[in-house]
Amino acid sequence: MFETLTGRLNQLFIQLRRRGKLSEADVDAAMREVRLALLEADVHYSVVKDFIGRVRARAIGAEVSKALNPGQQVIKIVDQELVVTLGEPTELNLSGEKPHVIILVGLQGSGKTTTAGKLASYLRSRGERIFLVAGDPYRPAAVEQLQTLGRQLNTMVYFEAGIKPPELLNRAFQKARNGGFTVIIMDTAGRSQLDEVLMDELQAISRNVPTAEVLLVVDAMIGQEALHVAEGFRDSIPLTGIILTKMDGDSRGGAAISIRSVTGVPIKFIGTGEKLDALEAFQPDRLASRLLGMGDMLGLIEKTEAAFDEKQVHKQAERLAKREFNLEDLVEMLRSSKKMGPMSQMIDMFPGDMGRAVRNISPEEMDHSTKRTEAIINSMTPTERRNPDILDASRRRRIARGAGLEVQDVNRLVKQFHEMQKLFKTLQKTGGRGLSRLFG
Repeated sequence: MFETLTGRLNQLFIQLRRRGKLSEADVDAAMREVRLALLEADVHYSVVKDFIGRVRARAIGAEVSKALNPGQQVIKIVDQELVVTLGEPTELNLSGEKPHVIILVGLQGSGKTTTAGKLASYLRSRGERIFLVAGDPYRPAAVEQLQTLGRQLNTMVYFEAGIKPPELLNRAFQKARNGGFTVIIMDTAGRSQLDEVLMDELQAISRNVPTAEVLLVVDAMIGQEALHVAEGFRDSIPLTGIILTKMDGDSRGGAAISIRSVTGVPIKFIGTGEKLDALEAFQPDRLASRLLGMGDMLGLIEKTEAAFDEKQVHKQAERLAKREFNLEDLVEMLRSSKKMGPMSQMIDMFPGDMGRAVRNISPEEMDHSTKRTEAIINSMTPTERRNPDILDASRRRRIARGAGLEVQDVNRLVKQFHEMQKLFKTLQKTGGRGLSRLFG
């Protein structure tokens, strides 16, 4: 979403790093570029004005003039002030008596129902017992959509036809409490625009039972309109947080930077894809780092830990040490890496020069290469995967036909695998130094 903004800022930062000293004129020129980049990214003009004012005041002060690397210090200030603009990270309020009630509100098309499933998946992975409530009886198939998500998650979905949403939540609360559930997530009806009927119903729902969170789901791709939507809901119901969906889209994304400053309501989650695990707790410092081309290594490590089974990693490391690593192990690693999400999201997390180098290869090219490798290995027999040295010309032609590829593709994979083996042998000769980093 922020690819254009990140690219423009990176070009500016490269120029700043090359300067041994920065005059006030240099700072003003840099601030003009930052201002233009933010405005083009659809950041609200008042937010841009305040942001540039804070950065400039610090950039022409003593902390830059006395710095060994003034350009790097300005970049650091931009990073810090961007984090301030994005707001402090705010966790869900799950304190007090259970079950905790979370109500999702928003306009039609913002992704409330899908977000209800994602939030259920997120909280269940943290040990909560989830009770989903289908509180949108008006949109065709809304109830069925949530029930489908519930089946995928193996999670309870409650709905009673003919019952108004406020009473539905009241009944759900009693059932959840009696059933030992810890969190209720209620999907509510949306409208194509803000209106009194929608707000009256949402007010009645939130008054009916003790509510822990009222979260506004906003489509990040609608730009400046997202700010007006958030302000409209904030002025009518007691919002406690915002979830920005479709943050993996190709719009300019300025709403994500503006919405906290304009509304005063904290962003709590961002949706980064269509799958049920594509929901991230909002971390302003990490988003700022990615915006400025510094990557997000902590986020990358967390995704890696979630995707790879620790026992399997240790097993593969032991097999490497014994020189038993084969193509079956390689394809298992490729399958695990898919769980980390789309390659485009992974690339955004690589920092600095590493990120720029990887970005020269398109995500589509990387994904295609991975699929091609998996297809070749899947076309082999178990014996061939365990012992690639037996792959003569006849076997390679058969494997290529089975994978729908050329023999050269099979030859290339086998060559790459043998090069990997040589690398592992070199690491072993050095006492295994590097293996822990490779698999950690």
